[in-house]
This record gives sequence, C-alpha cells and structure tokens, in this order.
Amino acid sequence: MTEPLALRSQAETLAAPLPALLAEAEHLASTVLLGDHGRRRAGTGDTFWQYRPAQPHDEARSIDWRRSARSDSNFVQDKEWQIAQSIILWVDQAASMSFASDNHPTKGTRARTLALALAILLIRGGERVGLTGVRLPPRRGEVQIMRMAELLSEDHQTDYGAPEAQGMLAHSRALFVSDFLGDIGPVEDALLRAADRDVRGTLLQVLDPQEEAFPFDGRTIFQSMTGALQHETLKAGDLKQRYLDRLAQRKDRLAHLARITGWQFSTHHTGESATNALLWLYGAMERHA
Repeated sequence: MTEPLALRSQAETLAAPLPALLAEAEHLASTVLLGDHGRRRAGTGDTFWQYRPAQPHDEARSIDWRRSARSDSNFVQDKEWQIAQSIILWVDQAASMSFASDNHPTKGTRARTLALALAILLIRGGERVGLTGVRLPPRRGEVQIMRMAELLSEDHQTDYGAPEAQGMLAHSRALFVSDFLGDIGPVEDALLRAADRDVRGTLLQVLDPQEEAFPFDGRTIFQSMTGALQHETLKAGDLKQRYLDRLAQRKDRLAHLARITGWQFSTHHTGESATNALLWLYGAMERHA
C-alpha cells in the first residue's frame, strides 16, 4: 500500500494550487461587468446593434422600411458581430516568476490569475481559448477552463521562460504574459512567426515593485530563483543606474517588437490593481477583434 499512498499524496500536492487559482480567477473575472457578449461592431450576427442611414451600396432588401417610414431618410439595421474567435495564451511558468517582495503576490501568481480570468471572460463570451504549443488547443466550455487552471498550476524549473509560437492558428489572437527578463531572442522569434500567420496579440510584462525600484545597497548577493546564477557585490548601489537603464532598454525593445508586429505592450506591477490590469487586457483583446 505504500506506493499507492505515495502516489495519491503526490497527486494531492500537485492539485493543491488548482482550487485556489481557479477561485481567485473566478473572483477577479466577476469584478468585471461586461454585459451580454458581443463584439460591439457591425458584422455577421443575429443581434440588433444600431440603425444607420442607408448608403448607396446597401441593397433595397436590407432597408428597414418600418424605421424609415418615421423619417425622411432610409435606415438599415446593423447586426452585432458575433463570430467566435480563437485566442491562444502563453503564461511564463519559469522559476523567475516565483519572485515576490514584501506582501505582494508572486509574479507567477498574478500572471496566471490574470490569464485565467481573461480566459473565463472570453470563453463565457463565446470565444475559443487555449494554450500555446500542443498542450491545449482552443475550445469553449467550463471543462476547458478547468483544464487551463490545471496546466497553469504547473511550475517549470528553468530560470527564465520562452514563449511558444507552435499551435497559433492563422488569423487568431494571442496573449503572452511574462516578466520578459530572460533572453529576448525567443520572444522576437515567436512574435515574428505570429506575424507571419497574421496573429495579433498582446504582451503583458509582470514585474515586482522591487524590480522597478532596485532598493539595494552595500554588500548584496543576487541569485536567480533556481540558484543557478549568482552575483555578489560590495557596492550594490553602484549598479542601480545601470540596472534601471537596461530594464528601460528591455521595455523599449518589447514595445518596438509589439509595434512592428501589430501587437500591444504594457507593464503591470504586482502591487497594482489586478482588476485594472484585467480590464486593460480585455480591451486589448477587443481591439484585435
């Protein structure tokens, strides 16, 4: 019985973060009131959106004669665009995302919660959402949300993560969430490959406030979250400006990559409102619809 008990214990340990992540994402999603689903623009659909004056290219059969009878002009009914989209998410689960200072959540916790809350909003709005790679193709439904929560609860043991371009469908949308502090090369490659497939999306950089402030001075040992990288200095304060310059350069590079590939970029800090970040993400997804 020792082996089954050990296996069950390991399974329970692995599943332990899942309810908390899902509950937090559900709570965060519930703070965003989006109303009935709709893409809020004219297009293919069954739901009335607005009346507009008829244009020369409109066919006579498209004119709403009842509405037009109350005016000197002819009017057409616009339907609201409601075609389901495919959205692919990549959330950095590398060790660097487990960093946190003071009483802030870890970068990984915030990144996963935001991504899952966005997925909940999109799936319940009729969209298909999945994860990059071949782990979880875009689908609808509550089962898909549960599966995403399960996969996002995993941790990887590399220091820094790299986005996957595999599995991104042509003309779909995407979201990459990371601290983007590792090698920029894989990020550039993924964005260029996405652009080749006409995939538009959003980069969200998640940082801890301490990573922006660099409040270190005197003798300091800097160590990566896995312990594989380490640097000791007696004058940490002398490194502050160089560090801040390099961080600014990294943000500028990410913003430039987003511009040339038709993506959007923003930085979120774990000390800030998660609700505001979710609203921005949802708006960014809408702008790519």
